[in-house]
Amino acid sequence: MAEIVNLNKARKARAQAEKADQAAANRARHGRSKAEKVNDARAEARWRALLDGAKREE
Repeated sequence: MAEIVNLNKARKARAQAEKADQAAANRARHGRSKAEKVNDARAEARWRALLDGAKREE
């Protein structure tokens, strides 16, 4: 026989799991120090300058 499931509890558990996943994504995106952000911005600027310098004029 099938197991009896309380649909209200299942819905709440699924919503809580989705919130936990979203919180983990937000921590990964916004949980960096200012020095890390500045370092990444400098690396991006260096990379863009390198690519712009390699472009051929038409």
